[in-house]
Amino acid sequence: MSRQIVLDTETTGLSAENGDRVIEIGCVELFNRKLTGRNLHHYINPERDSHEDALKVHGISNEFLRDKPKFAAIADEFLRYVQGAELIIHNAAFDVGFLNKELERLGLPPLKQYVSSVTDTLAMAKEMFPGKRNSLDSLCDRLGVDNSGRTLHGALLDAELLADVYIYMTRGQDALLMEVSTDKDPQQVQVQAFDLSGIELPVLRASEQESAAHEDLLTQLDKASGGKTIWRTLENA
Repeated sequence: MSRQIVLDTETTGLSAENGDRVIEIGCVELFNRKLTGRNLHHYINPERDSHEDALKVHGISNEFLRDKPKFAAIADEFLRYVQGAELIIHNAAFDVGFLNKELERLGLPPLKQYVSSVTDTLAMAKEMFPGKRNSLDSLCDRLGVDNSGRTLHGALLDAELLADVYIYMTRGQDALLMEVSTDKDPQQVQVQAFDLSGIELPVLRASEQESAAHEDLLTQLDKASGGKTIWRTLENA
């Protein structure tokens, strides 16, 4: 049984090392790849104002956050919630860096000490879709995830969208599985055989342009996967 937490944060700016802080945490829980509805969401008083550029992204005013709890007040609840789970984050280094800095201020160990692992969906997307835009909005458009309600960034909404994106990106063979009825005796199932020996399949050769495009795509995939492209491996075997 697998417990995963899809997580997103909003911050006062782009640099945790230079004093920017977390202002919102949104988490949704997946259990065996199904949304449980057991979410975690907090607005946080960052004890500083957001940069103007950050305000344009998240739209959370400094005044709104003044009476919200500080990170220290929600840290225990957050750590209990993520304990032992796999975290799924888009551009994980950013969010984890900010959360680690918040934990460091409280004299607590980094996030990796509490969770089983961290999966970066941005890295996954770059490998799956090399050379393409892989922002959360772009992935929603590409994978058919409805993000029509998303005008500004919001941590909980983004976590919910990312959960859908992650399921689409990792379904793999799930989409190919056929449902088999279990109320029949396997010995009674009849399989009809077809004689294909008399059928001659035509062989369609790729044009030079198609071959060149194929090679270019393989080169991009090989670069994105760090030399792990299966076609290249077979060619060199």
